[in-house]
Amino acid sequence: MLGPGIRSYGCFFGQPFGRLCCVWDWSTAASLATALGTLVLALATFVAVRAANRAARTAEYSMQIGIRPLLMPSRLTDTEQKIMWGDEHWARLSGSGAIAEVVDGNLYLAMSVRNSGSGVAVIHGWHLVLQELHEDHAHAEPDEFRRQLRDLYVAGDDVGFWQAAIRDRDDPEYTALLEAVRAPRVFAIELLYSDHEGGQRAIGRFAVAPVKESVWLCSVVRHWNLDRPDPR
Repeated sequence: MLGPGIRSYGCFFGQPFGRLCCVWDWSTAASLATALGTLVLALATFVAVRAANRAARTAEYSMQIGIRPLLMPSRLTDTEQKIMWGDEHWARLSGSGAIAEVVDGNLYLAMSVRNSGSGVAVIHGWHLVLQELHEDHAHAEPDEFRRQLRDLYVAGDDVGFWQAAIRDRDDPEYTALLEAVRAPRVFAIELLYSDHEGGQRAIGRFAVAPVKESVWLCSVVRHWNLDRPDPR
């Protein structure tokens, strides 16, 4: 009970105003609750979408690993290959072997390689490296590579080969390579290759070294991935 002369706000201002205050309070609370619920739902949706995107990128990355090639020198025990150049010059290429020879002034190069990856490797081009290999220097840019006259394919977990030739005596690298072959010394070949869809481009640097007269072996020096996807 209220004392004499004291009324509730609803009575003091009139019963309709008190009822309005009550209605306004509940409406505001309901609106705030709705806004809070919407905010929580938006945050949950954002987290779910981000997690789904990350899962999709991880799945794509895993799929690309499954078709990624990786060129390495073949094993010494791998099968000997008989290869031919466009001018019908023939040579035998042993496991882990290389060819660097001069015939009628033409320079012929080849390497026996193995694809250690599971996807098909497509060799698109090559670049000659005549600098000292103990000096660390960057790989050639893709547009600096000599294009293969035809793409060379190496199946996943299988043996293949790379081949090229320099026949033009005016080629800027002809003389230097000729000297490296006739007075045998180590040089390197960089191969530009990709998967069968042209993605996941990589560059492998291979050392070509003489072991005895007319016998050369190849070994891998370094790899660079040009199109590495971000799994994050």
